[in-house]
Amino acid sequence: MESLRELYRIGSGPSASHTMGPKRAAELFLARNPNAPAYRVTLFGSLAATGKGHLTDTAIQHAFAGHKLEIRWKAKEHLPLHPNGMLWEALDDSGNAAVAWQVYSVGGGALLDPDNKTEPSRLYPVKSMKEVMDWSKKNSSPIWKFVEQCEGKEIWEYLAICWKTMQEAIERGLESYGVLPGSLKLRRKAHRHYQQAKGRPGPLQRTGLLTAYALAVSEENASAGTVVTAPTCGACGVVPAVLRYLKETLNADDRQVLRAMATAGLIGNFVKHNASISGAAVGCQGEVGTACSMAAAAAAQLMGGDVKQIEYAAEMGIEHHLGLTCDPVAGLVQIPCIERNAVGAMRAVDCADYALLSDGDHEIPFDTVVRTMKATGEDMQERYRETSEGGLAKMHIPEGVDPKSIEANHCA
Repeated sequence: MESLRELYRIGSGPSASHTMGPKRAAELFLARNPNAPAYRVTLFGSLAATGKGHLTDTAIQHAFAGHKLEIRWKAKEHLPLHPNGMLWEALDDSGNAAVAWQVYSVGGGALLDPDNKTEPSRLYPVKSMKEVMDWSKKNSSPIWKFVEQCEGKEIWEYLAICWKTMQEAIERGLESYGVLPGSLKLRRKAHRHYQQAKGRPGPLQRTGLLTAYALAVSEENASAGTVVTAPTCGACGVVPAVLRYLKETLNADDRQVLRAMATAGLIGNFVKHNASISGAAVGCQGEVGTACSMAAAAAAQLMGGDVKQIEYAAEMGIEHHLGLTCDPVAGLVQIPCIERNAVGAMRAVDCADYALLSDGDHEIPFDTVVRTMKATGEDMQERYRETSEGGLAKMHIPEGVDPKSIEANHCA
């Protein structure tokens, strides 16, 4: 598996796969072909289906500022390796393709280049959580120590930057008002949740604070603010909310938080490499489900859980999101995405609580539920995988919203 730097990425929302990935591809292609008279990119599948709502075209145009660029949308056509396919072309003076590059945005801002035969850096000599648990037992060491051994001590500096970015997103979100961009005109709710939570007595604050923090980050993401993929932009509110809440309630220091982030990142890495974190590939179970699993593992560790209890919490985080579809209304990362982050944060802490009430023994291992999630996603019909052609996206047009404005967020 690759470094946690490839899982925790800092960038602008609203979508890692539909915004960050295409922008990165645009920058790479332009750097390799800087002097073409004109350029063309064709977006396929999910990228084309919800690209307008996810600001895919805006991100690409920003990268190609000052250059002549044509964007083509082909939602009904697919490239073979992933629903988020792109074909980049550098055009000659006659408008013919002089250079072509096929690449895929596979989730979390990562790109898959089938022409690149170079093996990515493999820092982790394991493929399963069971192997990590065996290592932990053999060496009498926690999971975060395994991350440090594989990544080197410099990983802590990078995670500290990510944690700082997460906290800044929470603070900005808590202080922001008004409506989110896009046709839905959805009102920001984080500030109100936070103010209400502060007025409740101690034990009753939990729901209000967790949801306020998760909403704050998710609303920043929906506004194209700077966030950390954990593991994606669409699910970026879950892990920060749980870390912030537990840091406050447990009086944890930043060192403990960073160690929890390392454990959470390893969980996310296993899902990314053994299944998928792409909503276009497996539905929202791969996004919010993975984020909940990561946050549950982090919470269990911060609350004093052992390795078995941490694995159990992570397993529950995905198990109880199996089958969750990706059906964003109007192709925007707002409904049901933002509320899902809040619910995922609450569920993560519940999973940790449940696991710590046990001795960690349970029937279904984390590795098994990850394989199950992958198989479930492959069985899921395409309209439930980030195309906005099924589920809530199909059934619900908000009152006062012109259906034509929703259609404008999709491309045929």
